[in-house]
Amino acid sequence: MQTPPVINTAWHPLASGNPPAWADEWGQDRRGVFVAFTLEKVTQRLRWIPPGLFKMGSPENEPGRWDDEGPQHKVYITQGFWLADTPCTQALWEAVMGNNPSRFKSPRRPVEQISWNDVQTFLQTINAKQPGLDLCLPTEAQWEHACRAGTDTALYTGPIEIIGERNAPALDSIAWYGGNSGVGFDLEEGEDSSSWKEMQYPNPKSGTREVGKKKPNPWGLHDMLGNVWEWCAEGMRTYSADTVFDPVGPMDAGAGRVLRGGSWNYDARRCRSAFRSLNQPDLQNYYVGFRCARVQS
Repeated sequence: MQTPPVINTAWHPLASGNPPAWADEWGQDRRGVFVAFTLEKVTQRLRWIPPGLFKMGSPENEPGRWDDEGPQHKVYITQGFWLADTPCTQALWEAVMGNNPSRFKSPRRPVEQISWNDVQTFLQTINAKQPGLDLCLPTEAQWEHACRAGTDTALYTGPIEIIGERNAPALDSIAWYGGNSGVGFDLEEGEDSSSWKEMQYPNPKSGTREVGKKKPNPWGLHDMLGNVWEWCAEGMRTYSADTVFDPVGPMDAGAGRVLRGGSWNYDARRCRSAFRSLNQPDLQNYYVGFRCARVQS
């Protein structure tokens, strides 16, 4: 077995007092270290995700569990990285790409109807506009490490009790999911949710919501669960009980890519830290978006 690395979780890129050249804002608060960049008057904050060890996947007794979430195993993330504190908004996408493909149009809502292939074009374009920014997608392991933020329960706030298909009260404070995304929905365009089963709050119309309105996780990340599914960098690896270091799934061109986090129209069991989904990289749908990462060099 590989020797576990010595990881200094207290170190971060701003420890020397020198923010990156592309940063317009930087600092530290009770949730950790952050930086931000601004493009065409649109600001995106990134949170520092420290390296460390976590348990990936779910235990066999977790409510709503799927078989591909196991076996639960130890994963070392040996290098810290930056991760956007919200999904990419329509405002940021439009500032970079000059268009807005979203169904639920509103600047502070997450951009959706975005394929994995579309995200690659976005990343190439924004990195050309902002030299040194070097944004990318997180790997599946990086995503789950960031979502859990040092926790080992179904949600980063604790366990989940699934009362009905779209009724898990523990999700209400942290996620827009199929049980609550219609509460106070404020756009004329909306999905007919009148026939959805076992909703926590039955509503006739539902859709995406503005980012950052629900409680963040301990590392300051909003909407890691619910609102829109988030693309990861790679395909789905098969779990084993072995301890692994910085695992990466298949990266073959055209291979399926992992989606994480659940969304505004999905059931409660899919809005857990361990849930994983696989789709083709050309999938575009109004429940799929993404979140930018930056690996520290």
